[in-house]
Amino acid sequence: MHQRGLGVLLVLLFMAPVVGSATVDVQEDEPAWRGVGLDPAEWTDRPDAEDSPMMESYTGNAVISMNVSYQSQWTSGREEGTVIIELFEQWAPITTINMIAHVESGLYDGVFFHRVINDFVTQSGDPTCKTIGVYPATSPSCGSGGTGETIPLEHDENLSHVDGAIGMARSADPDSADSQWYIAETEAHGLDPENRDDEGYATFGIVRHGMTHIRAIADVPTSDEPTGTDLDNPFASGGRPLIEVRIISMEMIGVADPDGTIRNPVVDAQAEGSLLEDLTLIIAVPLAIVLVGVGITMAVYGRSSETDATLANNAAEEPPVLEAEALIVAELVEGDDITGGD
Repeated sequence: MHQRGLGVLLVLLFMAPVVGSATVDVQEDEPAWRGVGLDPAEWTDRPDAEDSPMMESYTGNAVISMNVSYQSQWTSGREEGTVIIELFEQWAPITTINMIAHVESGLYDGVFFHRVINDFVTQSGDPTCKTIGVYPATSPSCGSGGTGETIPLEHDENLSHVDGAIGMARSADPDSADSQWYIAETEAHGLDPENRDDEGYATFGIVRHGMTHIRAIADVPTSDEPTGTDLDNPFASGGRPLIEVRIISMEMIGVADPDGTIRNPVVDAQAEGSLLEDLTLIIAVPLAIVLVGVGITMAVYGRSSETDATLANNAAEEPPVLEAEALIVAELVEGDDITGGD
């Protein structure tokens, strides 16, 4: 009995760590780029600084990489560059979710900037603004297109139209923003809600690197300013670039990591811990199987031993019974003999 109990106990004890190691924490699925920490110190081509919370990077904020192709002047060659944009998810959750979804779907790949006003904004994000054949041939809806799904106007006291801010374009309806967006090529606080009577426009991020490319795009010749010079047209309102400014691609590349919490060795230590757990599991499973076999064997052996002991005890108790039966038989025999004598 004791041996069988010991076997069962051994099985339970050695199976417990295996079960614990095999337990997997259920975590919400996140895209791979959420685990990529980016060092803001590497972003040097920035907008002009201003006294605003938007000048700081914040841990975990989504970061977009936009690759653009443009020709800033008639006599210059085409250039390509990368613009890095940080989204302020903590202050504009609805707008940033909308933007991230569009970027991840590839909505903006191949789209061109359809509205450029020097010293104001460069605007894009209309999925119908793609070159058909030879630029500027495009869809008749270019400039007014979108996905058909709008989001509500979203403001936060920390957000404004600082230099390099990215905001949502909309119609006269404040809640009509869809997929189109613009980047302020200079500070444009006249678009902030406190400076307007139409609820203003919503900003939700800022250029962190590549502002030189945005300023060059703002200088391209347009239908309002065909010379592409520093002589600005004060009546410019809907300048369509005369030379294509194309978004080659936009993608989510990671999250801001100013204090290094995502890039630091703690992550490696956790990874090593995970590897150790895997090794433990690899070693523990075969060992547990062996121990289970040993435990079962001990339990069966213990049960067999008990059975043998029982049989032995029964055997030890049988002689008195046999002796009693022998006496009875002897008496009967003697009785028969007396009767026969008569």
